[in-house]
Amino acid sequence: MNARFRPGSRNLIETILVLLLLLGLLLSLYQVLHIFFGVLTFALIFSVSFHGLFEKMVGKMRGRRTLVAVIYAILLVAVIALPVTYIISGISSHMREIVEWVNETRQNGLPPLPIWMVNLPYIGPDISAYWQSLRANPHTTIVGHERQVGVVVKHVVSSGAEIIGAALQLIIGIIVSAFFLVGGQTAVRPFRLAIQHLLGKKDGEELLDATIMAVKGVSIGVMGTAFITGVVSWVGFAIGGVPFALLLSALVFLVVLIQIGPLVIWIPVIIWMATQGHPGITVFLIIYGAALQIGEAILKPLLIAKSGKLPFLILFLGVIGGAAAWGFTGIFKGAIIMAVFYTIFNSWLDGKSEPQPVE
Repeated sequence: MNARFRPGSRNLIETILVLLLLLGLLLSLYQVLHIFFGVLTFALIFSVSFHGLFEKMVGKMRGRRTLVAVIYAILLVAVIALPVTYIISGISSHMREIVEWVNETRQNGLPPLPIWMVNLPYIGPDISAYWQSLRANPHTTIVGHERQVGVVVKHVVSSGAEIIGAALQLIIGIIVSAFFLVGGQTAVRPFRLAIQHLLGKKDGEELLDATIMAVKGVSIGVMGTAFITGVVSWVGFAIGGVPFALLLSALVFLVVLIQIGPLVIWIPVIIWMATQGHPGITVFLIIYGAALQIGEAILKPLLIAKSGKLPFLILFLGVIGGAAAWGFTGIFKGAIIMAVFYTIFNSWLDGKSEPQPVE
């Protein structure tokens, strides 16, 4: 068949091929950059949260943006690194005691339970009976629970690796956020021009403003939740007489910021307090920590939704749905997707409601 394509058909085929090529390029770009989404998420949180303070410092330093960015990055990295360094040094200092306790347990068996734990209402007798069986026949007692023990060990190891990985992403995110702050409006200019070119000046500005408001709402909400949780934790530690309450509260702020949750710090504190023979304070810390965990889970989406200057339900659904679908970075993805959809939908409605010109 020697029939030739008409010019319109040829243009359509070329357009489809270009779109397919562009789609393939975007998918490849996603594969390359998706491992950096966590770092970029933290960079957005810090750059948005500290933008106002950064600009004030630039004004006081007579426009020296690079110098202010270097000071900003050093201070924030130091704040993050100090608690992590303290944890590592604390584990190292107690490692010898742990090894000695393990060797002594191998030779002499498990020590008896404290009297207060045996006398706990409802659960004390069961704990005491299981502990006595474990002391008498450890291998026989553990048989049948290998799966549960393996799950616990795997969870502990994975949680430790997750904390280390998140801390590294956090530090790199701080450094990247310094570059964002140095760039200022210049860093956003290419995105602004591209959106205006695609959607027009009015719709492009509205879409970009909605995206910025969503990012700002999530950033302020995440940072605010971590700060409030840290302060409330400090109050609980101080009431319970826990040593190093301020440092532990800083650790709570860190783990809430990296979306691991306050119980990572609270559970070891509760266990330590229980081994010191303070049942009343232990029960208080258990109740306080559980209430803190529930409050943190409720406060975060509420604070994010109220900080974004968009309809509460739009951001709330975006945050909850995004977190369920993609985890931590999904908080941003869901909020941005809902904000963009809301803006485009409203723009479409406004266009439909405008009176049509009479011919």
